[in-house]
Amino acid sequence: MRRIAAFVLPFVSALALAVPAAARELPRDITLLRGTFVPNAQPDGNSTLLAAPEGLIAIDTGRHAAHTDRLLEAARKQRQPIVAVINTHWHLDHIGGNGRLRDAFPAVTIYASGALGAAREGFLAQYRTQLDDAIAHSADAAQIQAWRDEIALIDAAPRLAPDRVIAQTQTLRIAGRTLQLHLAAPSVTAGDVWVYDPAEHVLIAGDLVTLPAPLFDTACPAQWQASLAELDRVDFTRLIPGHGPPLDHAQFRIYRRAYDALLACTAGAAEKNACIDGWVERAKTLLPESERAFARRLLDYYIDNSLRAPAQKTAALCHAST
Repeated sequence: MRRIAAFVLPFVSALALAVPAAARELPRDITLLRGTFVPNAQPDGNSTLLAAPEGLIAIDTGRHAAHTDRLLEAARKQRQPIVAVINTHWHLDHIGGNGRLRDAFPAVTIYASGALGAAREGFLAQYRTQLDDAIAHSADAAQIQAWRDEIALIDAAPRLAPDRVIAQTQTLRIAGRTLQLHLAAPSVTAGDVWVYDPAEHVLIAGDLVTLPAPLFDTACPAQWQASLAELDRVDFTRLIPGHGPPLDHAQFRIYRRAYDALLACTAGAAEKNACIDGWVERAKTLLPESERAFARRLLDYYIDNSLRAPAQKTAALCHAST
């Protein structure tokens, strides 16, 4: 059976990237709940909780119930309601918990771009068809249930959608905390929102930064490159990625340079493995030895299916509308 659409690689281990302790430190009013990759299952993206005078702000809510349970438990321990959710993009591993948070906190307001609407008609509709086909050809009860859970999330899209659409970059006071919400040109998706907290100098990047490698399923690579340049101009001391541990600014620049070199390599005539080797070499201080094979596996797929895919595929993603 061919690979089911976005982020369905049967990841073989939880990510535990060896990044220096200083880069993992975050202000006390910011809590990071790391997403995980587990064998033969879909991932959860990172979630971040910001404490605010009027309650908690959750940035991304994961995919699986166990991840959302961690958000609910963190709120319980802080004895504060989650009053706002900001989704960095529409991938299911970042919005899948929205419905459960609505149930737990009926007054919650969800902020996101409007890109989910088009994704429901295009990418997610195609993904649902692939899931139906996979179920019809499988006898693995556990796998079938996992695929049915994915279908349930797709079908629940109206409950995952934003109450307040972010249609432009703006500064908002949410729950009494001032945040800058930046809407990127189509990069990882047609509507990536990244968040900057100017008081704490913390930037929450969503999947504009992912380790151990960039994830290109729905990406416009060149505009993503421009978005990384924009992030680099921000005065942040800590960056929280969509997958992986926090980075300091110097570590982010290692990531950015490795990304730039990857695009340059794949645009030329170099062998695919040379481009993969270049990524691993340039990003090696961000990648422990145990994760380098995983990075290679991801890029082996993405170079063929994204970076060197037919030009019309990339053009459509680069001109997608929110």
